[in-house]
Parts: sequence; C-alpha cells; structure tokens
Amino acid sequence: MPKEDIQLILDTAVSFREVLERPIKKVPPLQGKTIANLFFESSTRTRLSFELAERRLSADVLGFQAAGSSVSKGETLKDTARNIEAMKIDMVVMRHAASGAPHYLSTVIESAVINAGDGGHEHPTQALLDMYTLREKFNKLQDLHICIVGDISHSRVARSNIYGLKTMGAKVSVCGPATLIPRDVERLGVDVYHHIDDVLPKVDALNILRIQLERDAGRLFPSIREYHNYYGITRQRLDKAGGEVVIMHPGPINRDVEISADVADGENSVILQQVLNGVAVRMAVLYLLGTRN
Repeated sequence: MPKEDIQLILDTAVSFREVLERPIKKVPPLQGKTIANLFFESSTRTRLSFELAERRLSADVLGFQAAGSSVSKGETLKDTARNIEAMKIDMVVMRHAASGAPHYLSTVIESAVINAGDGGHEHPTQALLDMYTLREKFNKLQDLHICIVGDISHSRVARSNIYGLKTMGAKVSVCGPATLIPRDVERLGVDVYHHIDDVLPKVDALNILRIQLERDAGRLFPSIREYHNYYGITRQRLDKAGGEVVIMHPGPINRDVEISADVADGENSVILQQVLNGVAVRMAVLYLLGTRN
C-alpha cells in the first residue's frame, strides 16, 4: 500500500475518532450497505471492533462464525462466500487461518474484501490503528524508532507494522530470541536485537507481542519464566533504560509474561487508546471502500 493511501486512511480516521466522542456516536454514510463478517478463526477485539465500526456507520451487519456453519459440513470457502454474496452484500470482512485467504476470496466474489488477519501473513487494520496511535501520540511517524518485541516469526501484526511504518518513514527494529525471529528478516529493512536492554534506550515506542502458544511458539525457548526474565517489559527494566517509552500491545495480553501488569496499566501504556482508535480506523477503511465509485 503506498504512502498516500495510508495517509488518506489515517487522516479520514481523525474525523471518525471525533464521532466516537459525541453523545450520539452514529453517522449515516453506509446506510443501506450490508457487510458480512466472516470469521473462520477466533477473535474478540478485531471482530467486535469491526462490528461496532460497521454499526457506527449505519451499515447492516451479517455475522458469521465457522463453528456450526456449513463449513463444518465440508463446504468450501469459495462456496460459502458466493452463497453469502448471493444475498446481496456489499463488503466482506474476513479472518482466516490460511495465509492469502482474503486475497483468494477477492478473486472469486465481486464484493470488497477486507483482511482482518490471515494466518501468519498480515493484519493490515491492526497496523493502521497502531500507526494512528503513534501519530496521535507524537504528531508524526517520520523518523520515529519503533521496536517490535516478542514472537516475530508467528506474527501477522509484526509484518504489517514493518511494511506500514517503513513506508511512512519510521525506523523499525525487532527483538526476541533467535528462535522467534524469522531468518533474513533484515531484508525487510529492520534492525535485529536479541537483548531487549540493548535497544530500549534507543526507541520511542515498543510494540509488544504475545507468545503465540497456539502456534507452538512455546517450544522455541526453554520456559515462560525464562522468556519473561530476558524479554519481559517490566517497570524496573524501563526505569533502568531511562526516558519515556510508549508501550503498545495488540492484545490479547499475557500479563507477567511479555509485559508486567504495572507496565500494561501504567502511564506509558497506550493499549486502551489502541482499542478505541481501532474502531475509528476501521470506520475509515469501511467508509472509503463503501463510498467509492
């Protein structure tokens, strides 16, 4: 996605962020539009955020979860989507465990498709809301230094953030055990650190990722306790580094594993702002797609 498109989405989100502060938090741009949320993988924040964004824009919302659907009877993704599209929907928001599934879907249906996370590939709207939150905090993205910490190998959030932040002129580093850092990740234009205390004094913000135990990441280091000792973001570690570092996390948080409770709830944290900004950013994406000619 080019810089101009990212800029347009972030600038559009500013208006919708203001809408969310009003007593009546609803506007009519997508009235008469129908949006189907196809979630083939578990989600709480992203699913609810998209649903709320859709309703705030006055769209009709069609919910779908794979459990208990025809998918469990062997129906293909293509047939599921085309049957739903036959009900005259306008947009699809999809999360899927297979990398590339949203792209594939866009080739077999006419409706606009929004990627809400596909396997270990990307999570575009999460990166957009992260960039919006950083810009809100620092009034810029150019020349900021952001370090993404944790399970980089399994993280679609890391990939989208790297692409987006680099496009907007930020410096990006990654940090974690060697077993959780993809081989040749430097080709994406990032610096690699294996000791969190080496990079902490150099950064403006940390984007902290959880260990994805459901993808067997726990087998790639000796123990949760050891991971916390070497990479966990604690108040003591932040104080030792000096300076004010903004703390971000896409959730869900594993408290006292990748981040201590006092840091997650502390004055440096913008985690809850990320959640609120996520609704505004997704409203912007839906609006721009839903009102295009």
